[in-house]
Amino acid sequence: MKNGDRNALKEIYEEYLPYLYSVVFGVVQQKETAEDVTSEVLLKIWNSAAKFQPGIGHKGWLATIARNMAVDELRKRMREVAMSSSGDEEDDSGGVEELSGQETVGEGVEDGVVEQLSIEKTLEQLKPEEREIINMKVLSDMTFKEISEILQIPMGTVTWRYREAIKKLRRCGYE
Repeated sequence: MKNGDRNALKEIYEEYLPYLYSVVFGVVQQKETAEDVTSEVLLKIWNSAAKFQPGIGHKGWLATIARNMAVDELRKRMREVAMSSSGDEEDDSGGVEELSGQETVGEGVEDGVVEQLSIEKTLEQLKPEEREIINMKVLSDMTFKEISEILQIPMGTVTWRYREAIKKLRRCGYE
């Protein structure tokens, strides 16, 4: 990629897209936002290829870019929310769309939605830093060392937060 080879970007895309998405999703916690940010991450990787230092671990470098861009997106959204709540008229719907024709939804779909909502509610019980570590460990299949390097915190802190989060999830009935 340093030499402008688009095939290299294609290889990164094919190999690391799920990984990058899970890192971003771990931060932003919204599917659509995570998809948008992940697309931007790939552009940033292309534009930043010349800055990559061989020997520092490409996976960690990719994850750091993804995490930083996800954090930037959260900050941007917080500013937008702060600005919109500072006196502008607000929509009574609160951003939630009403579902019509709910009786046509199949039972299996309903069960899946209920389970997803249950998992999301349970994850809300975790502190943001615990949730981020759980997402990186479980969804991204990262090692504690990799998580430690990306978050720039001691590995002992990562493992402790992970264990605490797992205890909370088990108390809610999740393995």
